[in-house]
Amino acid sequence: MDIIKRIEEAKIIPIIVPENAEDVIPVCQALQVGGLMVAEITFRTPSVREALGLMKKNFPDFILGAGTITEMEELESCIQLGAQFAVSPGLNPDIVKRAQELGFPFFPGVCTPTEVDTALRLGCKVLKFFPSDVMGGTKAIKALYGPFKHKGVKFIPTGGINEKNLKEHLATPGVIAIGGSWLVSKTILQEKSWDQITQKTRESLAIISVL
Repeated sequence: MDIIKRIEEAKIIPIIVPENAEDVIPVCQALQVGGLMVAEITFRTPSVREALGLMKKNFPDFILGAGTITEMEELESCIQLGAQFAVSPGLNPDIVKRAQELGFPFFPGVCTPTEVDTALRLGCKVLKFFPSDVMGGTKAIKALYGPFKHKGVKFIPTGGINEKNLKEHLATPGVIAIGGSWLVSKTILQEKSWDQITQKTRESLAIISVL
């Protein structure tokens, strides 16, 4: 089964911003107990590379993603560390083309019709819609999906998504999954409240179980 299909089945991509690399171990354990085996680790902290390595070593069955990819070196580094997909907040044609050369699933960020059109012309079908809350949420996604539906576009919105609006996002035409940090928030990481991750994961999966 390809990565996009597995992401579509998981529906939720927890976003982890690890200050301490070793925290990814209890975080992934908590996610797994809650029912999710996917995570995106962002290139926003110095510990990201170590965190990716630890996750790949200790959780080989997880769908491992890398986020906030804005440099070519980050793309190539995350691939070497075992990531199975990568996401960026914006649309960088050079990074898109390099990912395609390497045969690596890469989802660039878009939020306007021009960016969606550009991404599709570059060969990208699955796009990150970011930041969803600021750029109009599900209303904006519906508006973008209409004129590009026949091109096969699919969206993974992130930005301001939580248990209050995840169902609305996932029920929106064109959306195959959502991403967010509400399951592994900065506060949870600081307080090492791993049980909260399991609880929030179970509650979020219960909300979308009827979709």
